[in-house]
Amino acid sequence: MNKTAQAGQEPAAEGRHTGDPRTDVATALHQLSTLVHGIYTRISERHDLTPVQARLLCVLLDGPRGMAELAHCFGVEKAALTGLMNRAERRGLAQRSAVPGDRRALQVTLTDAGYQAATAFHAEVSAELDRLVSPLAPDARERFGDTMAEIIARCRASGCADPR
Repeated sequence: MNKTAQAGQEPAAEGRHTGDPRTDVATALHQLSTLVHGIYTRISERHDLTPVQARLLCVLLDGPRGMAELAHCFGVEKAALTGLMNRAERRGLAQRSAVPGDRRALQVTLTDAGYQAATAFHAEVSAELDRLVSPLAPDARERFGDTMAEIIARCRASGCADPR
């Protein structure tokens, strides 16, 4: 018999608190991540994109990126990124070009079609995520936003994977 059952308590089910604030936050973050990923996947499919293509397009909305930087951002080897870029170029969503002054380096930019796809996808995801948090009171939304911004800033500062 497990300790929870011995104590006469129900085991913690998904969505229920365990009493340990660290576990509660970790569980909630995991569940929120799963929920957001599901939204992202569903909307990417509506836009005839894979989730990774949608992510690439959204990252490129910030401007051109080098292939090495993108590989780091996605946590993949350059060869895997090359495959992703080949597919994006075939679809006319992005293009690679030489970096001025460095013949070996390539930068990636959105095409007009890629920009339109990225902005449409981003707008729909943003609207869906806004609906997700809309029931929160304004002060709770602000605290939630501030907390997320702090976590993201710490992650970027410590060299964690790029949370885009």
